[in-house]
Amino acid sequence: MFNLLKMRNAKKHSISLLVLLFSLVLSAQAQREVKGKVTDEKGQPVPAASVTVKGTRVGATTSNDGTFTVKAAVGSTLIISNVSFETKELILTSETFYSITLTQTASSMSDVVVVGYGKSNKKNLSTSVTTLRPGDLNRGAIADIGQLLQGKVAGLNISSSGDPNRPAAVILRGASTVNSPGAPFYVIDGMPGADINSVAPDDIASIDVLKDAAATAIYGNRAANGVIMISTKKGRKGNVQTTYSGYFGVENVSSRLDLMNAAQHRSFLASNALAYNPIDDQNGNTDWQAAIQRSTAISHNHNLSFSGGGEHNTYSASLNYFDKEGILVKSRLRRVIARLNIEQYALNDKVKFSLGVTNSNNNANYVPLQNVALLQAAKHLPVNNIKNPDGTYFENLTIPGYFNPLAIINNASDDTKYNILTANFNTEVKLPFDLTYNAAVSVQKTTSMHGEYYGSYYGRYPTSNFYNNPDPGIGIAHTLIGGLFGVNGSAFRNAYQNSFTTFETFLTWNRKFGNHGLTAVAGYALQENSNGEGFRSSSTNFLTDDVGYNNLALGNPYGIPNYRIDLGPTGVYSKTRLISDFGRVNYSFMNKYLLQASIRRDGSSVFGTNTRWGYFPSASVAWRISDEAFMKSQDFVSDLKLRLSYGISGNSGGVGPYNSQLIYGLRGTYYNNGVFDNAIVPAQSSNPDLKWEEIATLNAGIDFTIWKNKLSGTLDYYKKKTTDMLFGISVSPTIVPGGYIIVNGGSLENKGVELSLTANVLNTRDLSWTSTLNMAHNKNVITSLSNPFTNGDSTRYSSPEGPGQSGSSLQILKVGYPIGQFFTLSYDGKDANGISQFNKRDGSKTSGGAFPTIGTDYWYMGSPQPKILMGWNNTIRYKNVDLNFFLRGVFGNKIFNATRADLSYVTAASVNNLVVTAADDKVTDNKNSLYSNRYIESGSYVRMDNATLSYSFKNVVSGISNLRVYVTGNNLFTITRYSGIDPEINQGGIAPGIDYNNFFPKTRTFLFGINMTLK
Repeated sequence: MFNLLKMRNAKKHSISLLVLLFSLVLSAQAQREVKGKVTDEKGQPVPAASVTVKGTRVGATTSNDGTFTVKAAVGSTLIISNVSFETKELILTSETFYSITLTQTASSMSDVVVVGYGKSNKKNLSTSVTTLRPGDLNRGAIADIGQLLQGKVAGLNISSSGDPNRPAAVILRGASTVNSPGAPFYVIDGMPGADINSVAPDDIASIDVLKDAAATAIYGNRAANGVIMISTKKGRKGNVQTTYSGYFGVENVSSRLDLMNAAQHRSFLASNALAYNPIDDQNGNTDWQAAIQRSTAISHNHNLSFSGGGEHNTYSASLNYFDKEGILVKSRLRRVIARLNIEQYALNDKVKFSLGVTNSNNNANYVPLQNVALLQAAKHLPVNNIKNPDGTYFENLTIPGYFNPLAIINNASDDTKYNILTANFNTEVKLPFDLTYNAAVSVQKTTSMHGEYYGSYYGRYPTSNFYNNPDPGIGIAHTLIGGLFGVNGSAFRNAYQNSFTTFETFLTWNRKFGNHGLTAVAGYALQENSNGEGFRSSSTNFLTDDVGYNNLALGNPYGIPNYRIDLGPTGVYSKTRLISDFGRVNYSFMNKYLLQASIRRDGSSVFGTNTRWGYFPSASVAWRISDEAFMKSQDFVSDLKLRLSYGISGNSGGVGPYNSQLIYGLRGTYYNNGVFDNAIVPAQSSNPDLKWEEIATLNAGIDFTIWKNKLSGTLDYYKKKTTDMLFGISVSPTIVPGGYIIVNGGSLENKGVELSLTANVLNTRDLSWTSTLNMAHNKNVITSLSNPFTNGDSTRYSSPEGPGQSGSSLQILKVGYPIGQFFTLSYDGKDANGISQFNKRDGSKTSGGAFPTIGTDYWYMGSPQPKILMGWNNTIRYKNVDLNFFLRGVFGNKIFNATRADLSYVTAASVNNLVVTAADDKVTDNKNSLYSNRYIESGSYVRMDNATLSYSFKNVVSGISNLRVYVTGNNLFTITRYSGIDPEINQGGIAPGIDYNNFFPKTRTFLFGINMTLK
């Protein structure tokens, strides 16, 4: 019995051993090495794709050539995912090598765009939309969305300075109104009106620029100047993917004013029998421009992101740190942006919950009295020293308006800390009958703390001639600001909060009926804005400058007679509400004949009680000719589509929440029982009929792809007319209380042509070259300035008030001319005595000591509006080496170089510096610097905007699946005839194209960066 049991146990052990050995053999077979290559639909490798074995933690990441190696068993399922592609699952067979093709996601496909309240295939668009991916955007030390797009979109006119705290001016298809800068409306991840400072460039997945009214009218009143849709990166199912990108940059001034040095200036005075004041002649040779600049500015950026997901959820998170020094001392921007996107699916993936949260924390350091410091640096004598022998700043306060620019900067501070918190929660439900329901709640809250401190040093400056140096515009003039400086230091603090809450809900029906396709959207939106909630205060008479603006309680303002605590302007706080209904229908027949129609009804509390509602319809049609039967027999044209659209959008920009109502304000004081009380008077009259400004746009376009997909492009013609423009006018107080009212009136027109071309010049296995060119022409004309109170057809404005220029103006709003039209004196050379002479309106010329008459002897002298905008981008790849270079050009515009005019004021040569070009003028010529066409120059230029050389490593170290290193140069060179610092003068606002001693120098930047994906 015992032996039998023993034999049975031995048999059991043998069977168990055989099973174990068989399992090990199967396991060894199961864990065989599987290789593969992941490509996109064009056959291009997809690097950084996650390849995981479903249900396990086994996985790999594709290398730069798209290849991967993973150990997996036959019958296992591989999950292949990438942030830009649809996730794919593959069941393994006995094969050991797999070629896998991924399909790009809707938000990343080059032929799919994000539009208002939905997405659309570009082939089925009947409107004008331009789409950009991260690789298309500008590269460099850039934190501003505008600079990322500069030169990349036909018809998008973007101008920027070197100031890290000043956003670029963005104008789409010409200035649309005279009342506001007219920037496009931004929508970020479906959140309307979101602050672009809340987005880190590294987090952007795509940017869609909606141009014509048929594309933008779905956003109604906010879409008058175009819509820019920004989509951030989302997570994909699969293992965690960790990426890091960062760069370090150095910046130097790229150009400067050509001012006289000490030897040149001394020689000029000697040749004109002039001499310095002994106080000023310190035998110095100071470069005052360099004195207020850093020799080198440093920039660095770091972005760490994580993404992944399971079967029913995805997530993406990132942390970005950006630090950029401005080239002017004290200027700097530091920014930290944290972002989280989560998508959760439920009920068999019929319901999707999406949550996006972003927090942007910014610390902005400004140059105190920046425009004043720039003006003083330009005019200061080179023979002055910066400091006296005892280490104090040199000042000669006997010269009116002459102050040491470095002392101005270093004895003051001007800082703002602001935080932008955005949260967007969306629920999407797939319903029966091809219906989809969306409901979204968005919240944005911006808080800011601002502080200014002007030290006790400022007590030396005479308050009677210390003026500001404002940017030009309508009704803007120099004002005395010495009263701000108080006694023994002066501090200002304010803390404000702005917030908006938006609720949007819409229903989408997407259905196909044979050859018919129909997509309908109907929705409702409610937005409430609250602005300026907070306070402002000031103090003076501090015991020490060390505390600055951080503790107003340490001041003693009550010890200074007549000092009044500054509580800020009236009307800072406001609250507005916008209610909207909207709908859109897209119809297609055989995907060849396309129709879109939309309408939005907006009601806004900012308008008059009689006219708060506006209606904004649009319609567009398109014909895909390439899909017709008669096109099938040829292979030259791959794709051809004609588009035609018309729509109306609205504008309320530049109109305050209470501009339709009677407003009272402070104006001086009055004597009341022995004390002076504030006088309260009407400041603005009510206008119950104040209504929407409307912009109607007609757009005709053609999209094409030819030569076997080697060349593709878009050609658009548009005509955009603005009516019922909103602007403020001054009229007699006997007509309206306060003598000021906001009205509707006037009109203007923009017409233009846009062309975009993309060529695949070369495309071999090892070498490829893609070239993209865009060009745009726009003509801007004011067609009316009439309104219910006045019938005038012109307004002179922009008065820089330089030396000897009292009453002069540079620009005019005039029917038949563009916004910013230069209107000034006509210079006609020198007479026999070397005195400047000018053409008078009666046909004669000024002679001797006679001056032309300001305003009367004025002539139309060119436009600041460019005739041609151009951008040319090239990407060349050879194996693992990439070279990208981008040139940008602006042609046909004029610049009024008021800086050169003021620095040519030879009459005051003994106390102010001069530009080198003034060396041939005589000091007896007291008219040589008068604002005239002598100082109007060509603003045309071509700039090598950026160039990047990169190398991608195939065999990276353990733990790093992809590694790319690169070097980038920005603003490498500029070809221009303009004599100022830089021809890229601000094109935004009502006063474009004026260079007036306030240009923040642009820089030439070199970046050294790295991108890597961690396993």
